[in-house]
Amino acid sequence: MMGISGFEPAFLAGLEAIREEHGPSLAALGGRRLTGFAIVRFVEDGDWFADCPVVLDFDGVQVEICHWKFDELSIGWNSIDTTAALSGWEGAELAPAWSGADERLEPFVGQELREVALLEWRSPSHDLANGTIAVEFVFDAGRFHIANGLDENSIDLGDAHPHFVRHPLGAA
Repeated sequence: MMGISGFEPAFLAGLEAIREEHGPSLAALGGRRLTGFAIVRFVEDGDWFADCPVVLDFDGVQVEICHWKFDELSIGWNSIDTTAALSGWEGAELAPAWSGADERLEPFVGQELREVALLEWRSPSHDLANGTIAVEFVFDAGRFHIANGLDENSIDLGDAHPHFVRHPLGAA
């Protein structure tokens, strides 16, 4: 999918489905260091291609997070080869490529992960995003979460918006 070597998303929707399928593995990341990450950027202008998965490496355990549509989330494990070129883009106006550069994520590299939580959007106005799930990573130096940016990923730093209900998965 998207020309990404090894990417075979299994999209889930809803807190319970995601927690049941991935909660124990996400919780087990606690105590590991974020040793690297990869996102897809366009070579020509450096813009982030937020439709592609965000890949985080925790001491050799790779978690691959990708939001799709309004409420679907795929979490993969150790399947994407970020050293392989993205295929199928020949003749396209812009060429995507894996990048290990992102000013939001770089400060967390080398930091020990303290906790992982699932964040469930619950707006009192019952907006379109209700029920969407973000994945939050907590470090001593701060936190970030990867959320649904309406059919793509978004990376947000700091405390989550108050409409997110936090569901901790475990601590180191």
